Amino acid sequence: MSRTTQILTATLTTATVALGPIAASAEGELNLYSSRHYDTDERLYSDFTEATGITINRIEGKADELIARMEAEGPNSPADILLTVDTSRLERAKDAGVLQSIDSAVLEARVPSKLQDDDNQWFGFSQRARIIFYDKNDVTEPPLTYVDLADPKYKGQICHRSSTNVYSQTLLAAVIENHGAEAAKNWAQGVVDNFARDPQGGDTDQLRGLVSGECDVSISNTYYFARALRKDVSDLSAEIDMIGWVFPSQEAEGAHMNLSGGGVAKHAPNRDNAIAFMEYLASDQAQEYFSAGNDEFPAVAGVALSPSVAKLGLFKADDVDLSKVAKNVAEAQKIFNDVGWK
Repeated sequence: MSRTTQILTATLTTATVALGPIAASAEGELNLYSSRHYDTDERLYSDFTEATGITINRIEGKADELIARMEAEGPNSPADILLTVDTSRLERAKDAGVLQSIDSAVLEARVPSKLQDDDNQWFGFSQRARIIFYDKNDVTEPPLTYVDLADPKYKGQICHRSSTNVYSQTLLAAVIENHGAEAAKNWAQGVVDNFARDPQGGDTDQLRGLVSGECDVSISNTYYFARALRKDVSDLSAEIDMIGWVFPSQEAEGAHMNLSGGGVAKHAPNRDNAIAFMEYLASDQAQEYFSAGNDEFPAVAGVALSPSVAKLGLFKADDVDLSKVAKNVAEAQKIFNDVGWK
């Protein structure tokens, strides 16, 4: 199944989509463990509560800490749902045994098979493309593929995050899946050789590196750039016109996609409410808000995009099975260590 992203409109539709079977859910509680740290998600929670009467109790923290907490709590865990970002963390939660398989005709119909776990323990609800950004003033021939980032012509020009970051790990894991481990190691070594500085900071810092002149080429998830298009981001938005972007590998595998998603906790005390919330996240209403509120790409096909996201343009997304990519993360970290990617 092709997951080519198609931007059909630059105007976010404001129509409210009926929640269907979710509205019939019994009132009660839902205990949510979340590592999504976005204030804009408040709208997702309040709309769900308004539609269902279900009160959401939240515990927020880093993904690994929440997974460890669920393990320690065992059968006594109050957690109903784990929400987090990146496929590797979702797979980590599955491997830790803190999620359960669920049957949901709504999720099966709405969420593409490539964006869900083979055992239905986690489902993706929003996406971000990890793409190439460059200084238009200094770079006339930007890299067009991920492989090009290792080309010696870009020596001393590239900024990237550290090897301990999950976005870095999952990108290399995807390179392993698409090109094989040996080619992935050669690629990682080439990128290290082309670094303009030691890996540091977050995705926004990679974009700021272009503005400051520390680097000419950087890698970032699209939603960090789209956010700077939509509102003021210090040391970035004022100079954003100098930054160009490339959706990589459009004649090959396509642009690598990061996933944000969740799963029902293994010992969920409010299992029915948890499934109802998961189904709500796949509704048109919630999917539109992932784009409008946090500049992400919806997981569900045909949902309108916010203007800031639509401005990025049409592109082909990598169709690789993200559950397979997640299984390569340990090998990716070994490669990082071997090539000296800090």
